[in-house]
Amino acid sequence: MRQWRIIAKEAMTRASIIGKFLCLLHVTDAYVLSSNHVLGPSMLPTLNITGDVVLVEHLSHRLGKLGSGDLVLVRSPLDPKKTLTKRIVAMEGDKVTFSLDSTRSHNSRSLVVPKGHVWIQGDNLYVSRDSRHFGPLPYGLIEGKVFMRVSNVNANSIAFGFVPQNEFNHIYWN
Repeated sequence: MRQWRIIAKEAMTRASIIGKFLCLLHVTDAYVLSSNHVLGPSMLPTLNITGDVVLVEHLSHRLGKLGSGDLVLVRSPLDPKKTLTKRIVAMEGDKVTFSLDSTRSHNSRSLVVPKGHVWIQGDNLYVSRDSRHFGPLPYGLIEGKVFMRVSNVNANSIAFGFVPQNEFNHIYWN
């Protein structure tokens, strides 16, 4: 009987350690740092069409430390089950001039980004579905800021790199 108590106590101790570790893992993934696999052509040439793994930190947007040029992970306003990776082009109060058809720049519209919103666009304007299609994005849909990508260069090597902050002063800015 005494031997079973020792075994039960040891099992409870180990289960407690595993439970604490899983809680720490969840908190870290949800509120501090996570990874995300990004596929598709909308962020070419910054991210590969075949897919990159990006590291996303979840503190900057909670502290209001985002700005134009930052690459962000957002919840899609059209399909809440999907996440998008886009670049912030304008913050609240900024004036944006855009065209739904990027091949015809003469047919453009202007608007001021409302309070509590940002304007996001993909780096590849020809294939990106972004704020030009669904309007300014509410700040609450931002899930984190992308700060590093991991690219599979070839079968034998992996490349790490910080994501550049592109300035879009020459595209759709006023």
